[in-house]
Amino acid sequence: MHLNVSGHHVEVTASLKDYVETKIEKIARHFDLVSDVQCILTVEKLRHKAEATAQVNGGTIHCEHTEEDMYAAIDGLVDKLERRVRKYKEKLVDHHAREKQKTRFA
Repeated sequence: MHLNVSGHHVEVTASLKDYVETKIEKIARHFDLVSDVQCILTVEKLRHKAEATAQVNGGTIHCEHTEEDMYAAIDGLVDKLERRVRKYKEKLVDHHAREKQKTRFA
């Protein structure tokens, strides 16, 4: 998985980049078809915004989260992205095929 972290009106320090990398690794554990993640950190007055676009097999998932603290914004972003990746993964699985196999063997 390739990760690109950039900043808009904020300098991306090594600690911020490491924090984003460790949090985004959770997503790769759930779904190994995530190939590329673009993360943009933005500061506008007192609002800290984190947004990410993940390229998955066959689609794109975009999330954003705004907080008063950048680390809290990153945490919220990763939670949203994780939920959306799980939902995308569930859509790929055909649950009806299992039901047909159960009735056929029963």
